[in-house]
Amino acid sequence: MVPKSLRTWFVVHFIADMVVGIPLLFAPGIFLAFFDWPMGETFSLRVVGAAFMGIGWESLLGRNGSVDQFRGMLRLKLIWSSSAIIGMSLGLVYGSAPAVAWLFIGIFAVFFGIWANYAFRLRQTV
Repeated sequence: MVPKSLRTWFVVHFIADMVVGIPLLFAPGIFLAFFDWPMGETFSLRVVGAAFMGIGWESLLGRNGSVDQFRGMLRLKLIWSSSAIIGMSLGLVYGSAPAVAWLFIGIFAVFFGIWANYAFRLRQTV
């Protein structure tokens, strides 16, 4: 059985992904200026925005799925969040980024913890 709280977290994740994904896709310069982030090329930023929107929409559309569907989505979310944490951390170590980058790493880490907790809990319900 899928906990109701996990279904709720999927909706929260949809909202968070849309809050970030929409501006990255359509107005990356304006959005990043809000965080005092230096502006460079926008192609990769729009790809990241599209990834946020795709994962976010699937969170919303899949919120009423079966246990097996949630297991697959949790795997994707664990891979996405851990890869983002690693990538952003490498960016800080080998490059430079504004201090707000730590906030972004922290947000991904919180979501990683949430997804790992539920993935473990759903594994126990085989």
